[in-house]
Amino acid sequence: MSHELLAPEAALRLILAECTALPAENCALDDALGRVLAEAVIAPEALPPFDNSAMDGYALAGGSEPLPAGSEWLIEGEQAAGDGASRARHGAWEIMTGARVPDGLDRVIAVEQTERLDAPPRVRLKAAVAAGDNLRRAGSDVAQGVAVLAAGILLAPNHLMLLAALGVARVRVATRPRLAVLCTGRELVDAAGAALAPGQIRNSNGPHLAAALPRAGAELVHRETVGDEVEAFLAAFARARDAGARVVISTGAVSMGRYDFVPEALQQLGATAIFHKLAIRPGKPLLFARLPDGTLFFGLPGNPIAVAVGLRFFVEPALRTMLGLPHEVPWRVSLTADYAKKPRLRFHLKARVAMDAQGGLSAQVLEGQESYRIRSLTEANAWAVIPLEANTLAAGSLVEVYGPSHLHSPDFGGSHA
Repeated sequence: MSHELLAPEAALRLILAECTALPAENCALDDALGRVLAEAVIAPEALPPFDNSAMDGYALAGGSEPLPAGSEWLIEGEQAAGDGASRARHGAWEIMTGARVPDGLDRVIAVEQTERLDAPPRVRLKAAVAAGDNLRRAGSDVAQGVAVLAAGILLAPNHLMLLAALGVARVRVATRPRLAVLCTGRELVDAAGAALAPGQIRNSNGPHLAAALPRAGAELVHRETVGDEVEAFLAAFARARDAGARVVISTGAVSMGRYDFVPEALQQLGATAIFHKLAIRPGKPLLFARLPDGTLFFGLPGNPIAVAVGLRFFVEPALRTMLGLPHEVPWRVSLTADYAKKPRLRFHLKARVAMDAQGGLSAQVLEGQESYRIRSLTEANAWAVIPLEANTLAAGSLVEVYGPSHLHSPDFGGSHA
């Protein structure tokens, strides 16, 4: 394994070469929120399924001509929401919003545009009503047999509303990649309320990954914190694979320090190290390996922002391939101020993208870019990526911008309070 810094684009190609799309699976609609459609959904029925009234009023028929104001019609029947098919003979039908329009009728007049008369029960029109007025035609929203949702859509509540309305009980979705997270370091404390002994820190990487991975389309099947011993790590790795993980992510112990034991542990596992160390900041020591059984391993550095960058720019693209999605296309947004960096490294910067009064977007590089600074990450709504070869960029220069998660559209509206 070479110790030369690998270009991040080359590293990503090596990662994606190890990834294949997982087979699709059936999913009940009640469990489909946040899943990625693997196949297009074809409407099994029309929506609406029948002609129905858009308001409370009276349903009438009149051919091609409007029915004039002042005309009177005998009330022949009543139709409420949920009533079945009825056939009109003549006259008007009192009808409720959403009720099926009786066969033979072709328009509805609002109740407030009518006057009800007695002896015999009839209705007088206070306004003219033309054919088609206030009708919701069968299939006017969705025609039976058309594709309503395309493969690759991340199912949101609005999609579930449509599928439920169409009577779709199950959908074909991409199988979630099964991942495990192993946080290393004897200094880590998991219990949020526990007092810290001298030299200890709280584990922030574990909760971050546990929250972010399902949002990125994965299923987290195992999570564990281990010390700095190879044997303990190997035992935790075995538990992760027993839980069904096909991708394992570790944090920490991948650099060059005395306690950076992950490369040794991988050797004992018989893993093939595909690369170690990238020309990026933060996250330079990132390691990627493949185990003999095909399990993929991402060794992320321990600093929290290095973990966030490793997840967003190297793990999430792998998940996209496994979910059957195309490569992500970034936004290109202008910088609000000059920016200078060291050459020969690609920088991933916490940024705030906002929209101006004219609808233009611009990216502000936030203060606090060091890899240990978490607070500035909470103020960011995007990552700005400065290319490896760049040195100085002037205000107004276009840079690639990515949202916090590959599956969710970035929220670039408004200013940050």
